[in-house]
Amino acid sequence: MARHGIVLGAGGVLGFTWSVAALHAWQQETGLDARDADVRVGTSAGSILAGLLGLGVDIDTILRHQLGTSRKGDRNVDWDHDVDSGSPRPPLPRLGLGSPGLLFSVLTHPGRMTPLAVMSGILPRGQGSLTPVERMLDRLAEGVDNWPERDTWIVAMNYTTGRREVFGRPGSLPARLSDAVQASCSIPGWYHPVTIGRHSYVDGGALSNTNLDLLAGAGLDEVLVIAPMVSRSYDRPSSPFTMLERRWRRVTTRLVLRDMAKVQATDTNVRLLCPGPDDLVAMGANLMDHRRRRTVLDTALRSAGEQLTDIASELN
Repeated sequence: MARHGIVLGAGGVLGFTWSVAALHAWQQETGLDARDADVRVGTSAGSILAGLLGLGVDIDTILRHQLGTSRKGDRNVDWDHDVDSGSPRPPLPRLGLGSPGLLFSVLTHPGRMTPLAVMSGILPRGQGSLTPVERMLDRLAEGVDNWPERDTWIVAMNYTTGRREVFGRPGSLPARLSDAVQASCSIPGWYHPVTIGRHSYVDGGALSNTNLDLLAGAGLDEVLVIAPMVSRSYDRPSSPFTMLERRWRRVTTRLVLRDMAKVQATDTNVRLLCPGPDDLVAMGANLMDHRRRRTVLDTALRSAGEQLTDIASELN
């Protein structure tokens, strides 16, 4: 029987919404259930979706919650899109360097860390709270002993050493799912770091947008990658901020494609779903702007299905 993995990448509030639509389209096209994947890897916003799937919440329920059409009998996804997503802008951070220890690690191991990891040590500590994420996951996880039975890997970065921590993987540090997801989502300079055990952690996207490379040699037949911060075709923005986002998006895309090649070299087929030009227009420059959420969702429900159709045509 074929073994499948699902990788859910970073992308903020709007990236989460786009990922829900993309995963729904994939299920419609393949007839597979994302909850049945042999392993799920979640980073930042993708860690929330990975956590929900690991706790047995099906993608149709999550989609209906996004659409505001939840049914009687649906699992209670306790989340208010207009309140719990917070402001499109970060709260004022503390003064001073975010992590002197991380900067020391950079100096003692030059070249080992990504530019985003270096910036994470420089940016002041964020003051935003991810308590709504904790509340939602803890309520869904009632009766679960710390971690879902389904293989769910949540990626965060150690705020002192800059090392990658993969919570939920065999041999990893013990953690509650809600704590691991909060850590994976803790954007430096925006949210405060999350303490697990003796260490503090921040957004796993500081090291890799998808952490797809974790599945190289994992013995999987196919991996689906949903990467809302990756694009293979672009819009033509006129805003300087949007142009800057697209430039960074191109860098992210190159890195993810490099990791795809690593995984494919281990005899694993990789399918990548990412936003196209229409999605980018809907998203704009700020992936944390929840006011665009419904526009992004409506666009993605159409574009993701079209993308899968195009991929199927290429394979045939």
